[in-house]
Amino acid sequence: MYESQEMRDEGTALKPSGRRRKRPARLIAVVTGSLLLVGLILAAGASLAGKASTIRMELETSKQLLTQLKAEIAGDDPEAAIETVNRLKQHTASAREQSAGPLWAAAGIVPWLGPNFQAAGEITASVDDVVRLGAAPLVTEFHSLDWNLVAPKSTGVDLAPLQAAEPKIASAAHAVRASAQRINSIDSSDLVPQLSGPLVELRDQLISTSRSLDAAASAAALLPRMMGSDEPREYLLLIQNNAESRATGGIPGALAVLTIDNGKIGLKAQSSASELGLLAPPLPVPTEQKAIYSGRMGRFIQDVNLTPDFPTTASLAQAMWEKKTSQRVDGVVSIDPVSLSYILGATGPVQVSSPAGPEAGLPVKLTSQNVVATLLSDVYGAIEEPVSQDAYFASVAADIFGALSMGKADPKKLLEAIAQGAQEGRILVWSRDTKEQSLLAPHPLSGSIDGPGISPAQFGVYFNDGTGAKMDYYVTRTAQVVKKCTRDGYQQVTVRIISTNNAPGDAAHSLPPYVTGGGTYGVPAGSVQTNLVAYGPVQANVEVAKVDGQRTNFAPYLHSNRPVGMLSIRLSPGESKTVEFTFGDIVQHTEPNLVVTPTVQPVKEVILPAISEPCG
Repeated sequence: MYESQEMRDEGTALKPSGRRRKRPARLIAVVTGSLLLVGLILAAGASLAGKASTIRMELETSKQLLTQLKAEIAGDDPEAAIETVNRLKQHTASAREQSAGPLWAAAGIVPWLGPNFQAAGEITASVDDVVRLGAAPLVTEFHSLDWNLVAPKSTGVDLAPLQAAEPKIASAAHAVRASAQRINSIDSSDLVPQLSGPLVELRDQLISTSRSLDAAASAAALLPRMMGSDEPREYLLLIQNNAESRATGGIPGALAVLTIDNGKIGLKAQSSASELGLLAPPLPVPTEQKAIYSGRMGRFIQDVNLTPDFPTTASLAQAMWEKKTSQRVDGVVSIDPVSLSYILGATGPVQVSSPAGPEAGLPVKLTSQNVVATLLSDVYGAIEEPVSQDAYFASVAADIFGALSMGKADPKKLLEAIAQGAQEGRILVWSRDTKEQSLLAPHPLSGSIDGPGISPAQFGVYFNDGTGAKMDYYVTRTAQVVKKCTRDGYQQVTVRIISTNNAPGDAAHSLPPYVTGGGTYGVPAGSVQTNLVAYGPVQANVEVAKVDGQRTNFAPYLHSNRPVGMLSIRLSPGESKTVEFTFGDIVQHTEPNLVVTPTVQPVKEVILPAISEPCG
């Protein structure tokens, strides 16, 4: 049937009035729904803001507690450290809880702001993992260790506590390493400044913590074996003399064999570099390093450490020793007189057994205060013959190691002394066992210039004596990184070295010829000649060298993909010179760090804080 016109008209007439009745209902529903949605958004926003505020407060408190925890550990207050770490766990767990749940996860997908919520969640989880799985077990473990048991004594070192602690330390190191990798994966470029700044700071702290824990885990795994828990070990001991600089510290004048049997330490087969003599035919030297430092590295043990790469130095020294003496060694250990002063701080004064020193007017007892001056300066005026000087050095080393083996050292002070020496590059260790060396390689104790333990923005400044004498005792130096403006995505960094010869004006006459060199190698007596070697990060270029502000020629090289610049300077008594090497095409955007040859000076006086030049 068809509708009539009246029906159509009626329907048409009714439709407008029907819409008038429905429109308010729909409008009310839309407005009500919008208000509810706005209310939910406001409520969610308020909740998120509250959570963010709580996270900020909890992390700020955690940061303060971490500073307190470090001070308590350094101050040897284990009870306070246990209490602090328990409080710390509560705050990091609270921060992590606030960034968990569906609301926070939903906020993570919001355009623009989403990455900030995601990053905050990763940060809080990482911090909590570091404290719960890293710091807390380590504080508890070290609190339970009896340091008197692990200290050297006449019966040796009890290695069992270290072996028992190793699994927990390794687990803690793994947890922190995983957290550091998680933080490193966050792209800070999408974050608001309020979050990107703390993220970078936390990233640096986690990397530092991870390296420290990795070092502790490696030590716990390595020490028992390297200290003869399975079988007796013998190591070639190099005593580096900082008065005649070499890249890793100083010329290896005195030599000895360090024996360790189930933790019991001894010295035997004492010798000297001059006694070892020339090696013919010479050992092969890696091609890159031979180009920089010459083939002398393979001929004389005095020159094996012209390179700053200690694994190269140690492998050459080990091969030379075995060819000359037919005595096999399991590795090489290097120390210098400054590190011996640290050890004497733990043992107390040590009686000198050699009559040569006291008969020549040298101290009867060596202490942390007089050992450096005695070994690096006074001995040359008191004992004329170089062979007798080397014998005196070896005797002093035997006396100090004898004090260690008899248990005369304060356990914790000794560990602090060794840690300080290793951190400053004054104590170095190499193992001929490839598995052990792979564990050593990433840490400062190995003295490596490349590999996973090297910062991608590391710069190095190394000193090699060119005088042929012992004048570096009188030289003071500073080294500093100067950051330039970034252009086209690349950084430019200048390494500035200031050297001063503080020898007396009449050094040519007042100092022994053995100290000044007497002009034997073409350097006037009293002057100091030094070959300065600067290393940049991988893939960078060394572009310019200057001496006292004037551009100068330099020798460019490459070592393990790191750019190397070298030049020589000569200083008369009282003279100072400033040398600058500028590196360009640096793609790394992490903060540059600097390592230097350990000298007579404290390292903290040599390495100055990095500075930035204003952009023009």
